[in-house]
Amino acid sequence: MPAKTAKITKTLISPEVLVPRLGEQLIKMQLITEAQLDKALEYQRLRAAQGNPALLGEAVVELGFLDRPTLDNAITEHIIRLRTALEDANRHLEYRVKQRTAELEEALRKLSEINQLKANFIANVSHELRTPLTHIRGYLELLSTEALGELNGDQKKAVDVSMRSSARLQNLINDLLLFSLATRGEMTLTLKPVDLNRVISAVLTQAGPKAHDKKLDLSVDIDPALPFVQADEEKLNWVLTQLLDNATKFTQPNGKIQLAANLENDKMVNITVKDTGIGIAPERIKEIFEPFHQLDGSATRRFGGTGLGLALVRQIIEAHGSLINVYSELDKGTTITFPLLVARNEGEAS
Repeated sequence: MPAKTAKITKTLISPEVLVPRLGEQLIKMQLITEAQLDKALEYQRLRAAQGNPALLGEAVVELGFLDRPTLDNAITEHIIRLRTALEDANRHLEYRVKQRTAELEEALRKLSEINQLKANFIANVSHELRTPLTHIRGYLELLSTEALGELNGDQKKAVDVSMRSSARLQNLINDLLLFSLATRGEMTLTLKPVDLNRVISAVLTQAGPKAHDKKLDLSVDIDPALPFVQADEEKLNWVLTQLLDNATKFTQPNGKIQLAANLENDKMVNITVKDTGIGIAPERIKEIFEPFHQLDGSATRRFGGTGLGLALVRQIIEAHGSLINVYSELDKGTTITFPLLVARNEGEAS
């Protein structure tokens, strides 16, 4: 038993192990000279060569340069100094962390204010644009129906172009208003059982002619036993229209677009929009959801738009408690999918 105790005592860590560069510290405290340190280091090397290594403190004591109590006191004093310096450093670090946290909180507050001002500005400007645009569209419709007089061929073409442009402008204004509501947390959903067949039919009425004009093959794959889903019908219509418009915009003539809605299980319906368009580099996919951002930001970019479409699509889908997934490859196309919950009571659908 005593032998076991002696063995344990021998493996205890000496305080001097915790002190870096003990020799320099002993010289600084004027307890030994540089010459004595050199002798102690040489003594250490000899002990090591003999297979009986010694710590520097042991060497200093065995050579008679210091006694053990003096060495222990020196080591203890140095440890206290190191601990005090560490505590001071920790206090300074804590202060800097608090200071930096306060700075970041203030920056976040200012950023929130800027975002709020931006959303308010967008909402106000959009509302102001709506009134004159309504007047313009009203008179264009009167001209188009020849209620204000008969038009010749060139005049009809001019009115048709103006009608399409005003419709596009109205869509942009509506997108800005919707974005401002979403940014301010004021976008509301009216969730109820929705017939996807009806929604998709309405969306195709708008998207079909655009795809046809661009010579695109637009196909639909709908599960024949598709149940109703729990959704906001108006906003779901907007999302699908936006996704198909986006696919049409970025798919070259003679390309393919597919809209699919299939039952994944008894609780979920998967909706997919797939195209054979220009695709997106994998590392840039997350950028397409940034508001007012275009992957091609140059002044000569080929494709127009505010960069709000997909940002709003994601916000609306996430407001439904769902997630949007994007799979894409450059020059091969893009697939966008998101699930919707199956409605519990289809009889409530209108």
